[in-house]
Amino acid sequence: MAEEADQAGGDAYPLVGTRSVDIVVYLMLLAVALLLGYDNWQTGMSWEADGPQAGYFPFYLSLSLGAASLFGLGNKLLTEIGAGDTFVTRDQFRRVMQVFVPTLLFCLFTQWLGLYVASFLLISGFMWIVGRIAPWKSLATGFLFSIIMFVTFDIAFDVIMPKGPLEAAFGY
Repeated sequence: MAEEADQAGGDAYPLVGTRSVDIVVYLMLLAVALLLGYDNWQTGMSWEADGPQAGYFPFYLSLSLGAASLFGLGNKLLTEIGAGDTFVTRDQFRRVMQVFVPTLLFCLFTQWLGLYVASFLLISGFMWIVGRIAPWKSLATGFLFSIIMFVTFDIAFDVIMPKGPLEAAFGY
């Protein structure tokens, strides 16, 4: 059903193909394997008289990861020619970004504004902009949720949560 909705939409143009994404992922895995292999080689990856050094098993696991990445990369580059299947369309990417960007901003804002104010902004913003719910309902829901979280975690259970200037103004 989701495929039908995507095909019916006017913005169902492919943004990137699966072959391109596969190649990028194989290259990233290869880079991780090289980094881990080098780090564990420096740590010590040999067998001593009293057993393996700290980097012994991780080094050989990174070799396995690197070999698998090279195999997959070679397979993609040598056997699959052409554009291939669509990995994501523009519309699908836009919908993913509608969730990713506010979530990333929530993580950043939590550092400066505290968990409760950032939660209020995230919930209210999602409801109003993405959910197209009336602003007053969005603000009320975000406010009530943040107050309930504050009472539950900070007052009832005395859990230390990230706080910002608003909580400091109230003495918390």
